[in-house]
Amino acid sequence: MEATAEKAEEKKYVDAGIQKGLDALTPEKVEKAINRVFRAETGARLKAYEEICVRCGLCADGCHYYLSHEGDPAYAPVGKVKQTLWKLLKKRGRITPEELERVALVAYTECNLCRRCAMYCPLGIDTAYIITVVRRLCHLLGITPRYIQDTAHSHSVTMNQMWVKEDEWIDSLLWQEEEAREEIPTLRIPLDKEGADIMYSVIAPEPKFQPQLIYYAAVILNECGMDWTMPSMPGWDNSDMAMFTGDVELMGRLKRSHFERAQKLRVKRVVMGECGHAFRAVYDVGNRWLGWRDFPVEVVHAIDFYWQMLQEGRLKVKKKFERPVTLHDPCNIVRGRGLHEKARDLVRAFCSNFTEMHPNREHNYCCCAGGGVINCGPPYKKVRVEGNSIKADQLKATGAEVVIAPCHNCHSGLKDIIEAYDVGMELSFFSEIIYECMEKPNAVEG
Repeated sequence: MEATAEKAEEKKYVDAGIQKGLDALTPEKVEKAINRVFRAETGARLKAYEEICVRCGLCADGCHYYLSHEGDPAYAPVGKVKQTLWKLLKKRGRITPEELERVALVAYTECNLCRRCAMYCPLGIDTAYIITVVRRLCHLLGITPRYIQDTAHSHSVTMNQMWVKEDEWIDSLLWQEEEAREEIPTLRIPLDKEGADIMYSVIAPEPKFQPQLIYYAAVILNECGMDWTMPSMPGWDNSDMAMFTGDVELMGRLKRSHFERAQKLRVKRVVMGECGHAFRAVYDVGNRWLGWRDFPVEVVHAIDFYWQMLQEGRLKVKKKFERPVTLHDPCNIVRGRGLHEKARDLVRAFCSNFTEMHPNREHNYCCCAGGGVINCGPPYKKVRVEGNSIKADQLKATGAEVVIAPCHNCHSGLKDIIEAYDVGMELSFFSEIIYECMEKPNAVEG
């Protein structure tokens, strides 16, 4: 079950990160890494998946890559497992560099770890977990795509993935506070306030590329009357590409930094911005790897927070957003956390013209950018876009003008799909629509 001839004939891109690792491999290193992963780091779960999979292929229709490639079996989840895990186990580590390169490309660029396929497996096999194990092996072998590896390393060095310097981070917050005070003179973005109810947490692309999202969040928190703060010191960036490269040691260090920053500020809870992978890294993966029985500080996604404010009457609707909208369900906060109904409560509260995608909620198609795939960089953009024509069809069928996507990676992935397939839709975060439509009792008239 290999890639099609047409695919094989395409001009091959040589990934410097993968190639460097391949050049340094020896049979001994491969055997050592495989033994470490399969004997010391995995256990009954992986063995059970290996033994109970009957190769029925019922997972295939759960994958956007498979559906977008006219049923090419190489893109079916079971096909990806055959090209990676089963090959590694069958050959007991005696595998060529060319085969290992293919293993890495499948694991990093042809699977988003979205877990949609797991919903269609009659035996409950989680293919995303299997591919995560394969990525772990690739990390230990040093065959990780260069772009995502560089991102993980930059986070390791500067404690944020965008190399935002400490003074630049603080300047960004002061800048957004100054901008917002023209609208709401009493507004503050409190820095390092100990004992606050909330530490608001973002990913590094916000101060780097989308500082207006910090503005919107500050207005919402201020006008809801919240006691909140943002940290000036490292630990403010909640993103985590190391979770997707297989570098669990680095992932654990980054999550520890994030939680410890909240603990040092003695806040009651962390409210995270609209990002899926970062939320999963904090609430589901990093804390588990660190061996913590529970969260040292409560973690709340922005959708959950907005919903709570709406229920408590702190967040009030002044006007409705009139343009036709649809809602994209991000994998890590819907299949991973079950926030789909709360998201719809928000849409119905603030929008007057809402059309569902089909399928939706936990059955929604992935954006094809998550799971670290978009972070593998421009060389693999075509793989992503061609691997999700089904999403373009799903978007077009709604007839909406705006798609609300409460996740940064989803925004980036959907933007590429919208442009490539001429869908003709705009993208929005919840915070943008809430900011536009909410009551602002402290705003100056203008």
